[in-house]
Amino acid sequence: MPLLGRTAVAMWWDIAPAHRAEFEDWHAHEHFRERLAIPGFRRGSRWASADGGDGFFVMYELESYETLTSPAYFARLNNPTPWSQKLMPHHSRMVRSQCHVLDSHGGGLAAAMLTVRLSPQPGRADALRLHLQAVLRDLPQRPGMTGAHLLQTQTPTAAATTEQKIRGADGVADWIVLVGGYDALALQGIAAGALGAAQLGAAGAEKDLVSGLYRLSSALTPADL
Repeated sequence: MPLLGRTAVAMWWDIAPAHRAEFEDWHAHEHFRERLAIPGFRRGSRWASADGGDGFFVMYELESYETLTSPAYFARLNNPTPWSQKLMPHHSRMVRSQCHVLDSHGGGLAAAMLTVRLSPQPGRADALRLHLQAVLRDLPQRPGMTGAHLLQTQTPTAAATTEQKIRGADGVADWIVLVGGYDALALQGIAAGALGAAQLGAAGAEKDLVSGLYRLSSALTPADL
């Protein structure tokens, strides 16, 4: 199945080893449940760096773009729990993007996830999108892969929330490519090939793209609450 909804919040951050066990406990048993209780939140997933490093990728799939500015969501963003207030300062190198889902093919959840953060070269956005659409459309049928998705950040206009003030300034991605699968080696291959810097650069992407490979750590839907 494709991603659940036409909007997503995609996030990357690091957690130092000293805080990792408590972070995963909090994220799985409090924070996920808090977010998935908000109307319009359809699934949350957390992915840990496949190389055993400090990085995490977290995604919330939302029913609609309006969920991003809903009163229920802002009520949570501006009233973090004591446990959230304790752990959020330890989210380092935070990148948080509120996105439209432009394309979604195949499955939305798998054992491993490749994420690619990129931007189009000036004047080449249309060409790059057409190229990515063609590549992503075919990926779910390849051995080791189950889904491929293209997101584009469009940040709603809103005042900084209490959670943002606790974390400090968040980075923001531009375009995001997600490829899920059951074979991490297959995802590594596509990261070095069709979704690598050389081929995407030739198709119109800026050279400073950021790729990461992650393994599924936890996932939740409203039906699990």
